[in-house]
Amino acid sequence: MSISISRFNITLASGYKSLSQQIRVLSEDWVAREGYCPSCGRPLTRAQRNRPVLDFSCLHCLEDFELKSKKDRMATKLVDGAYRTMLERLNSDSNPSLFLLNYQPLTLEVMNFVVIPKHFFIDDMIERRRPLSAGARRAGWTGCNILLNRVPQAGRIFIVRDNMATPHQEVLGAWKQTLFLRGESLQMKGWILSILKCIDSIQKPEFRLDEMYAFENDLKQEYPNNRHIKDKIRQQMQYLRNYGYLEFLGRGKYRKISREMANTVI
Repeated sequence: MSISISRFNITLASGYKSLSQQIRVLSEDWVAREGYCPSCGRPLTRAQRNRPVLDFSCLHCLEDFELKSKKDRMATKLVDGAYRTMLERLNSDSNPSLFLLNYQPLTLEVMNFVVIPKHFFIDDMIERRRPLSAGARRAGWTGCNILLNRVPQAGRIFIVRDNMATPHQEVLGAWKQTLFLRGESLQMKGWILSILKCIDSIQKPEFRLDEMYAFENDLKQEYPNNRHIKDKIRQQMQYLRNYGYLEFLGRGKYRKISREMANTVI
């Protein structure tokens, strides 16, 4: 299945006065028509309206997805629902993966369509907002933000990027490449994602272990109770190597395995 880049079907918005409702209807229609499951490639099915944090499901592989749409490029933060509810979702099997859709407001063309798999979400990525004031209708209610800047590149899978569809097999390969995170605890995932962010910062496909050691002080601030940061770095690098995310080239040198190769490596 492949995506045909197209505009929203604006005729569907005529019965809605609120702009947010219009965009919700238009973006959900686009995903239903043009999207596909990034896990298995099958068509998506719209969720029932009584599922507040669920917009789409795949009936083949049983993956669930929540959709967030925005006219601008996705910022570093994404406003979400109740803080406590979000933390409960992270610790359950029912937490959906996140679709992010960015559209051009004048032409209503889809510019970017990204999926962040649910196994990339940990407590540290959820920011608590200030409770609503005493005079608010829902006084005391506390919402949250999703800190998108803490998601490593491996967790941002572009299905559409800059109005260009990503090859189907590349999307499926990128999804499959990090599925090993599904079975890990939130604490273990925290360390792995921290290491992935360090690898992103090096900004080249091949790098040396001593380049990773340069992040020791940063990781000490993130994990102040750990007195063996270099050991932990080596441990996580070995873990990523065992699961086919990295290739060890010898003499302390590593290479990131490209997403295009993921289908053949895993």
